[in-house]
Amino acid sequence: MTGVEFPEDFVWGAATAAYQIEGAVREGGRQASIWDTFSATPGKVLGGDTGEVAVDHYHRWREDIGLMADLGLSSYRFSVSWPRVRAGGLGFYDRLVDGLLERGVRPNLTLYHWDLPQELETPSGGAGEGGWPARDTAYAFAEYAGQVAKALGDRVGMWTTLNEPWCAAFLGYASGVHAPGRTDPVAALRAAHHLNLGHGLATAALRAALPADARIGISLNPSAVRPLTGSAADLDAARRIDALANRVFTGPLLHGGYPEDLRADTAALTDWSFVHEGDERTIGAPLDFLGVNYYTPAVVSAADGAAVRADGHGASAHSPWPAADGVSFHQPPGERTAMGWSVDATGLYDLLMRFTREAPGLPLLVTENGAAYEDVPGPSGQVEDLDRIAYLRAHLAEVARARADGAPVEGYYLWSLLDNFEWSYGYSRRFGLYHVDYATQRRTPKASAHWYARLTRSGVLASE
Repeated sequence: MTGVEFPEDFVWGAATAAYQIEGAVREGGRQASIWDTFSATPGKVLGGDTGEVAVDHYHRWREDIGLMADLGLSSYRFSVSWPRVRAGGLGFYDRLVDGLLERGVRPNLTLYHWDLPQELETPSGGAGEGGWPARDTAYAFAEYAGQVAKALGDRVGMWTTLNEPWCAAFLGYASGVHAPGRTDPVAALRAAHHLNLGHGLATAALRAALPADARIGISLNPSAVRPLTGSAADLDAARRIDALANRVFTGPLLHGGYPEDLRADTAALTDWSFVHEGDERTIGAPLDFLGVNYYTPAVVSAADGAAVRADGHGASAHSPWPAADGVSFHQPPGERTAMGWSVDATGLYDLLMRFTREAPGLPLLVTENGAAYEDVPGPSGQVEDLDRIAYLRAHLAEVARARADGAPVEGYYLWSLLDNFEWSYGYSRRFGLYHVDYATQRRTPKASAHWYARLTRSGVLASE
């Protein structure tokens, strides 16, 4: 076999999120999350779908661990449901972690993948603003992190504080296409800061509760922002979006503070007084790894009068880009996934090399990468998803190229293990290696599952 060989200790994984797969939203005393409320609100989720049942992982976790073993995974990245833990539901994760270890699959635990307890979004009595725009939520998150660490820290060695805080802040509080569905750009900027602060406070809580060799990081969804042309106006549009998509997080995480150009761009909206003395120092606590989630690049220009904003983040009359009304997004020509996202693997290489330059020596993990396609089963029930295999092969080739050029990429987590509830798209988009018949919950490996299993066992990315 010819191809690119990955090292023996390279981490081969797959990823999921609690609300997207667990179901059982009222079992074990679990409290309501903002996604329970949002998805039950007419018109918010395509088809009126909810995560009430999802793919029933709460009851089928043993079967699903078997699927992971069949794939030859060395690690599984999952998230813990804060509303479940808040009601004393840690036992489920205790059993899950033990089950993973019994099958030789190392757990990579994410504390927050968007399912904020509804009680924190709407405080009892309706007094004051809740959710991530409220500073108190960051402190509540740190308390929750310490609770989970004390329960599972003896067996879980990899900890991710937040998954894609950009989505939580800007899709949840600016464009409103994600829970809780608010459309206030200032609240979104405050949410971004308090998510950052929550990460810093949670990191401290984890350090206090975990063994010294535990590894703590965060998973961002950085944007590979590209100007449409080399004009000064388009370059400035790219700078503006880069600040809102990337540097609003990497500034305090990696470089000591929020970028001045971001503050200047948004000065008409806020004076940033929600950033308190010492916050940026707390946020910048040393990381053991940085997770990179990547699907597609962003192509931008100065406003060109286009009626449709093609930023790939769902339809809304409200922009997820505060103070960036003068920027247009463009859909590049060529192949697209079922999400409408252009396929361009070079963006992943660009991001990995960017972080290698910005934070020399900081280990990197690709914590999400994958694609949704139509995935129609054939007469035999099999899904021959050759388009997904091509997508994965191209992106893993860019991971290998980045490693060859010095990027310290230690592993790759494919999104996703299973078809599942895809947020505001409901069950209409399939990302999984395993096809799920939502009526019967039957799991069937797609062609990509067999392909990935060969890769995890051989460590060789074949050219064809």
